[in-house]
Amino acid sequence: MEWFTSSDYWLSRLVFQRGLAAVYLIAFVVAARQGRALLGERGLTPVPRFLAQVPFGRSPSLFHLHYSDRFFVCCAWLGAALSAALLVGAGDRAPLAVAMVAWLVLWLLYLSIVNVGQVWYGFGWESLLLEAGFLAVFLGNGRTAPPVLILWLLRWLLFRVEFGAGLIKIRGDRCWRDLTCLYYHHETQPMPGPLSWFFHHLPKPLHRVEVAANHTAQLIVPVVLFTPQPVASVAAGIVVVTQLWLVASGNFSWLNWLTILLALPAVDGRRAAELLGLPGPPELAAPPVWYEAVVLAATALVLVLSYWPARNLLSGRQLMNYSFNPLHLVNTYGAFGSVNRSRQEVVIQGTGDAVLTPDTVWKDYEFRGKPGDVRRMPRQYAPYHLRLDWMMWFAGISPAYAGSWFTPLIGKLLVNDRATVRLLRATPFPGAPPTHLRARLYLYRFTTPAERRATGAWWHRTLLGEFLPPVRLEDHDSPRV
Repeated sequence: MEWFTSSDYWLSRLVFQRGLAAVYLIAFVVAARQGRALLGERGLTPVPRFLAQVPFGRSPSLFHLHYSDRFFVCCAWLGAALSAALLVGAGDRAPLAVAMVAWLVLWLLYLSIVNVGQVWYGFGWESLLLEAGFLAVFLGNGRTAPPVLILWLLRWLLFRVEFGAGLIKIRGDRCWRDLTCLYYHHETQPMPGPLSWFFHHLPKPLHRVEVAANHTAQLIVPVVLFTPQPVASVAAGIVVVTQLWLVASGNFSWLNWLTILLALPAVDGRRAAELLGLPGPPELAAPPVWYEAVVLAATALVLVLSYWPARNLLSGRQLMNYSFNPLHLVNTYGAFGSVNRSRQEVVIQGTGDAVLTPDTVWKDYEFRGKPGDVRRMPRQYAPYHLRLDWMMWFAGISPAYAGSWFTPLIGKLLVNDRATVRLLRATPFPGAPPTHLRARLYLYRFTTPAERRATGAWWHRTLLGEFLPPVRLEDHDSPRV
């Protein structure tokens, strides 16, 4: 079938696959480094307890067959090693079938982690990585030209990511319609980056231009992805530029980088190679019949499963970041349908005093990414994902988001649990554990330029009230947030 492949996209596929392998690598390293504390047998939300309550059919995972912390970490590091191999080009040197199996193993390993990840893995970019990773299985390798059908399915995925995000904004918070959401967003987003303070202080007219540009990029440009070249390449370029703007203004794990990668298969690789002075496509063999059959079957499956997300896009009750099946195939996406007008932060504090008095000195626990010390400049962590820091942001919005894990977190900190403390930037009690812990709710805002010059602080905070009253190790099981 001559129409089945197109060598024009060889470079686009090459960059996409190498980039996707890099994202997989980061995701598996995050799982290996944070999994024991968050999900382990003695973690905040233990996987064995979850597996006892949720059957395989609702949450398919290798860990239904066997779970131990060591096995979880081995799976994560195996995924990281395989990702690294694909990143350096092992998939292009291997036979086509072997390369496809390698991508399939990555997908199965990460699906197994996500499906037992509970609240820690409830983010839209987990499903996005799984859906992109599933399509990568059928994209072939350097021994055959890219299959046109999979290239179109990648555009369909990018369309749902961008168009879904645009629709959820227009249908959601009024500030998206009156172009004022960015008056607040840079300050109240989950994890500001080193440039977020500067973005927040841009002139308000420019913030309105930003919002208008966002609507154009998410509601008009995605449609243009399905037009002939070179227009589709231009649309993909606009997606890349807008996503880099988001990379600069905040920390959204690998969401923006993965969206950039998804735009690349829409770029005409032959023309891109000419512009960059790169050689043309290598000699690529005709695809074997079995490969054509597999790609056709995968395409049919995705088209059938597309009914539910397509209906969701047209629905007035649009769901955001939702998977319609336990395999996380053909999902619906979106972000920030509503924008917080203020930032509330939960600050955990401890003391070594045996008896609490009005003179008791409380010391703050410092997290790696979320705001704490007002004089500490926000850091850039994305595409690395600090899962506990993100969930602390949700806890500041509502205690209900912390119901399953906050009390266990307090218990771990009361004994200086090694795995849990490693998730933090610093503990004020590196030797003996604290005698008491409490949590307080603060209102955080960025300092003004004048305040920044006078105090050196990036944030100003005001106490709002108590989030958790003082507790000791003896009674840490009883308090609830």
